[in-house]
Amino acid sequence: MVHQVELRFDHASRAAETHTNLSAIRLSRTGLWVAGDETATFEHLTWTGDHYGEQRTFALADHVALPAGPHDEADIEGMALDDGHLWLVGSHSLKRRRVKSKDPAKAADRLATVIREENRFIVVRLPVDDAGVPGRGAILAGSRNVTAHLGDDRHLAPFLALPGKDNGFDVEGIAVVSGRVYLGLRGPVLRGWAVVLELRLEEAGRGRLRMGEPYRKHFLALDGLGVRDMCPDGDALLLLTGPTMDLDGPVRVMRWRPGPGREDVVPADALETVLELPYGVGCDHPEGLVRLPDGRLMVVYDSPSPARITPAGGVLADVFTV
Repeated sequence: MVHQVELRFDHASRAAETHTNLSAIRLSRTGLWVAGDETATFEHLTWTGDHYGEQRTFALADHVALPAGPHDEADIEGMALDDGHLWLVGSHSLKRRRVKSKDPAKAADRLATVIREENRFIVVRLPVDDAGVPGRGAILAGSRNVTAHLGDDRHLAPFLALPGKDNGFDVEGIAVVSGRVYLGLRGPVLRGWAVVLELRLEEAGRGRLRMGEPYRKHFLALDGLGVRDMCPDGDALLLLTGPTMDLDGPVRVMRWRPGPGREDVVPADALETVLELPYGVGCDHPEGLVRLPDGRLMVVYDSPSPARITPAGGVLADVFTV
């Protein structure tokens, strides 16, 4: 069973197309935290009785020192809440330039151009007060970013030079549980096995985070799909899974209970399919997932279909009963 709820955005966010590029979502006591992947901001929406609105926008650069400055997009792909802190993660991915149909003569040159944008390579932790106001936080970025620790990794190092949509390294989800930071990778997918990184991050002073103990890798048999988002579910994690390449579907929600071991291999029979999600053709790509207090799941979409855009300037999210 599916129900829809409106997320209503202000004029500036609609102009920036945040409402059509939603990639991250988390629910707190004060309301809904959301982010799009085309800006360097994040938003807070309050429940008004029949929709989420009364938007407040926060610039990342007001809370941490972004490596490429305040205006370059951060490609925020995941959000988490833990112990009074809001976490945000960038994709950590390279991108290949798009081919423009109006200029086919330059298509080959554009396909040969790979771009690195430093604001994508960030993990941010912000304290949030009881009123839902974030304070000055800490960031893992620059020469200490996550990929800087993977240069010799026997599984992931070969994919660091590939763009995310070429099955390259691409973070698309984050969950934080009891100080353990899980990063879900859309790519690479290794012979059908998706990857989740488990990190310990600690304060390094002067608004910086650093990697603590050695990271762990979890390999999950997701039938060739990558991780598109993740959220806590009791002693488990819910994984929003979908294609790593530029495809529409399939999309599933899976339940996984992390296990021990430096390199944890999780077979298909250790994972539970919670939900098969609908998806559109060229639109309605599920990108953000959150568990609601009543047990239902809320999903937000990148590239929403016109039917999801409301007259009031909002966008419709889906709420599933499972």
